[in-house]
Amino acid sequence: MDKRNPKIIILTASYGNGHLQVANSLYQECLARGFKNVRICNLYAESHPFFSELTEKLYKKSFTFGKQFYKLFYYGTDRMQSKKLLRWYYQYGYKRLTSLIQKEKPDVLINTFPINSVAEFRRRTGIVIPTFNIITDYCLHRLWLHNEIDKYYVSTKELKSKILTEGIMESKIVVSGIPIRPAFSEVLEKKLLFEKYRFSSNKDLILILAGAQGVLKNLKDTCEILLKSTNHQVAVVCGNNLSLRNELASLVSRYGNRFQSFGYVEKIDELYRIASVMVTKPGGITLSEATAIGTPLILYKPVPGQETENALFFTEKGAAITVRQQDVLIDTIDSLLVDKEWQMSIHTALKRLHLPQSHQVILDDILTESERIVSSLVLQKNGNQDSKKLGS
Repeated sequence: MDKRNPKIIILTASYGNGHLQVANSLYQECLARGFKNVRICNLYAESHPFFSELTEKLYKKSFTFGKQFYKLFYYGTDRMQSKKLLRWYYQYGYKRLTSLIQKEKPDVLINTFPINSVAEFRRRTGIVIPTFNIITDYCLHRLWLHNEIDKYYVSTKELKSKILTEGIMESKIVVSGIPIRPAFSEVLEKKLLFEKYRFSSNKDLILILAGAQGVLKNLKDTCEILLKSTNHQVAVVCGNNLSLRNELASLVSRYGNRFQSFGYVEKIDELYRIASVMVTKPGGITLSEATAIGTPLILYKPVPGQETENALFFTEKGAAITVRQQDVLIDTIDSLLVDKEWQMSIHTALKRLHLPQSHQVILDDILTESERIVSSLVLQKNGNQDSKKLGS
């Protein structure tokens, strides 16, 4: 392994935007260090494009129409005991992975999605490539766990404790935080940001994130009630949902500079910084970004599965408020904006959960651990050769 320019494959999947964002954060850190042999592979999309596209669409639909189905799927696979089903999942993407490894000959494999064909490759072939899992939520799903994973990088000490109860050695678990974009650690002047986005710094700004696919529902009604009943400003990030943005267009013309809608926002950290409160779905990456800035969080209608588990953790820590009805959401926003002490309490709890520079911490440890594994293999090989000589 060339320590100055290792070959790294970052494996991911596009079920939700978070896994891709974490993969890209690590990729950018590799480039910043001058590594040239690094690539991101959406393994399932490359190995089974039709089936992958179909299941990705079903995943997105599960946030609106198929919540109970997704609940059964998420918790069912977490407790899955059927060896036949597990074998099928471990096999998924295996052929493409084997071809990729044979062609690229990587020094390191990094998972930002629980792709168990990676660990299965080692179990079946005996070929040891240092392999690492970066868990992208604040809860544990057992599909992340496999005996052939060298290390796990997790968001909190509580998550580490849960993994320990599953029989994973403590030395294999690093509390690193979840990688987010470096922009979240920059220091910016708020006044300039208010001017950039044409909002007043003298009024509270409510930031509503509809999700990367714009899955937060009934937004127009919610925004209209807020704009009619208060003097607050409202910003909505629609993600890739063009129809939602078109639906909100009439509010822009009616409420002038008190309301704005955005599509995908590359520098989303800038809106976090000027918001007085943020309403969002509890995805792992969004929550990690919120811990960096400390904007008071309201988690709206988390769906069963990782969203519910993430929301439960943040609510228990006092780092967010979870609401499920529109009228409760509006009342909660009003109450929070007049209660500065409550805002500060949530801000403090969020900042307490923040672990800075996770992308650097993780990559440093991966490189160190990979070198240790490779050195151990060399020593083991030399030891076996010496034993053969003595026995000859």
